[in-house]
Amino acid sequence: MDKFASTGSARLFLAVVPDASTAERIHRVAGVLKRAHKFDGKLMAPDRLHVSLFSLGGLPERQLCAACEAATELRTEPFEVSFDRTASFRGRTGNRPFVLIGAKGLRRLQSFRQMLGVAMARRGLRRLASTNFTPHVTLLYDARSVDEYPIEPVAWTVTEFVLVHSQRGHQHLARWCLCR
Repeated sequence: MDKFASTGSARLFLAVVPDASTAERIHRVAGVLKRAHKFDGKLMAPDRLHVSLFSLGGLPERQLCAACEAATELRTEPFEVSFDRTASFRGRTGNRPFVLIGAKGLRRLQSFRQMLGVAMARRGLRRLASTNFTPHVTLLYDARSVDEYPIEPVAWTVTEFVLVHSQRGHQHLARWCLCR
């Protein structure tokens, strides 16, 4: 796992990402919502849209390797996710995340993350695996916040998950295909 040596581990995380056409659609919807809510924040670029599963920032290389081994052992079929609402999370004052969220359409994603957490716990990463999870896609950060609002559902089929290094863009360091 020499790939971690040059990246540092401060901005590493496991995530699911939408396919390119869905990411473009999310970006267009975000633009419409930005204007409607009169947000000033900058939209996330389509290639940065994702759902974070686990933050791996600050972990020593041995634990990063254990997380990747857990990812490799996971076996499950592709599944669909569907986001049907937007909301502002609390965040820091002046820098509140405006996000896509959902409920029923994210149960398989929650189940998938739980399975990944169990695999990570078996490899000694129990503390990391027990963190809370609210599945969301961050669209932008803004000083203003808005209440939850229904939207036309945005859905895609999750066929893989990735290890992301986030610094001046997102670099996918590893990817794992969902298949039985």
